Amino acid sequence: MDIGKKIISLREQKSWSQRELASRVGLNPSVMNRIESGDRPAKDEEILKLSNVLDCSTDYLLGRSDSPTPSQIDKDEEEFQAFAKNPSLQKWYKDLPKSSEEDLRLLRDMWETIKRNK
Repeated sequence: MDIGKKIISLREQKSWSQRELASRVGLNPSVMNRIESGDRPAKDEEILKLSNVLDCSTDYLLGRSDSPTPSQIDKDEEEFQAFAKNPSLQKWYKDLPKSSEEDLRLLRDMWETIKRNK
């Protein structure tokens, strides 16, 4: 099944119109229509938004998984990719490999604390 058919199926399971899904994802309804019909490929950031809104994994939308249910690993990876592609964080992210092992450990500890306090 192609990405458009998967999007339609997931959207219909939620009883959403195409216009409603487009609004939730932040796309023009005509763009959503072209993605669903296969006339336009979805961009990477659109696939990520669609997977979040439709509560499925990007791997499912891309045909790399048969299960629409995202695993915790998938969710963590999607969160990381959204973080890594955030332009305001690009400089910080590029400096990360230059950090000492101790700084990286502290950063991991802080991140775990933030996640626990959500």
